[in-house]
Amino acid sequence: MDGISQLNGLLSQNTGRDYLIALVVFLAMNLVLKGLQLFVISRIHKLTKRTKTELDDTFIGILRDIRPPFYVLVSLYVATQGLVMPEILERLVGIGFAFVLMYEVIRTGATLTDYFLQRYMGRAEEGEELQRKSIINVVNVVIRIALWVLGITIVLANIGIDVTSFVASLGIGGIAVALAAQNILSDIFSAFSIYLDKPFQVGDFIVVGGDRGTVERIGLKTTRLRTLQGEQLIISNRELTSARVQNFEHMDRRRIDFSLGVVYGTAQEKLERIPDMIRQILASIDKAELDRCHFVKFNDSCLDFEVVFYVDTADYNEYMDIRQRLNLEIYRRFGEEGIEFAYPTQTIFLNR
Repeated sequence: MDGISQLNGLLSQNTGRDYLIALVVFLAMNLVLKGLQLFVISRIHKLTKRTKTELDDTFIGILRDIRPPFYVLVSLYVATQGLVMPEILERLVGIGFAFVLMYEVIRTGATLTDYFLQRYMGRAEEGEELQRKSIINVVNVVIRIALWVLGITIVLANIGIDVTSFVASLGIGGIAVALAAQNILSDIFSAFSIYLDKPFQVGDFIVVGGDRGTVERIGLKTTRLRTLQGEQLIISNRELTSARVQNFEHMDRRRIDFSLGVVYGTAQEKLERIPDMIRQILASIDKAELDRCHFVKFNDSCLDFEVVFYVDTADYNEYMDIRQRLNLEIYRRFGEEGIEFAYPTQTIFLNR
């Protein structure tokens, strides 16, 4: 009874006029806030017709998503400032106002974060849309959690609750989680690095250490390759970002060098014609270009010619077709000219 009597005593300090003013302020604030929302939306909507940016559309979406509880609690907080109320009621109204304001700030921050992430990360290449969505979702979840933790901490501090131990426990818990999920987090951050830096993309043929294959999918934790033998190879993103990666897809042209060995005893005029033969053969092959062909050394069992040429394609199968045609043409021309290929042999001379 004492508590109720004390409550009645506090409330009786307000006159009927005070309650009427509070009611008018409450209703007026609701109308003003709603009217302001509609006015700002209409003004921004007119501007969106003259601009190409999507940022103004994002702001319209943020304003449209403001719900009645926000207006009610803000209006209630403002209206009750002129009333004498028990401390517990003041605290409840203040806490409600702080939480609803914090919710709107966090929602706005999360929406803007999503907009800038979508804009910064751009359009995904073919086969990368799933990875792009996964990265954006993970970043959004992390930012939302951080905003909520920060917001709750600020609200608790403003209503007089000691948050020192809460912040300390968050720090210790964060360290424990980070240590437990170290490898997973490392793979996720590596996925961000791969997506933003783009050392390779889906469809690229890459070599990682002793493994090689075509990139099929880049996930948050692993990347999948299809090897030349047909099996699927799964490599962690952390391993990919710490290894040396050869990307053949970004190669405009290939430089190939190889040696030709002909037998000792080949006539000098035939040796002199070999560079011209190679030049003519490569000139007849589309996308092939000779760099040089020289008689470079006397080997143990052959006379060595070094051939260097370029192929203007990054496609491995097309390169192999060109290489096969070159080899067949060299074999045919050497046969026509009577030039013999050398192979490892030893001639033993016996003196009696």
